[in-house]
Amino acid sequence: MMGGDNRIAALHKAAANGQLDVVEYLISQGVDLNGSNDGKNTPLHWACLNGSIEAVEKLILAGASLSILNCHERTPVDEAVSQGKMDVVDAINAAVTQLELAGVQVS
Repeated sequence: MMGGDNRIAALHKAAANGQLDVVEYLISQGVDLNGSNDGKNTPLHWACLNGSIEAVEKLILAGASLSILNCHERTPVDEAVSQGKMDVVDAINAAVTQLELAGVQVS
């Protein structure tokens, strides 16, 4: 079994590469969705940077924070915009709306 840091690193890689089965498995195992790497990026930052829309949706619906700043003082949304990934921004907005309609507070 992987230790906590290795599991967080695995979630970063899976989210960045759109490996949804791995993302889902690690979420189900309780891996810290907001764990950051050396650049203070979370798995959601990486999914946004790389345009992994389905990973973005899964992470947000599982409770990943949208407000964490990385070492460049950017949120995951900021990173999506910086890369011109407006489809990712649309997916974020849709996931947030889905949570809010269900009465879930989104941060």
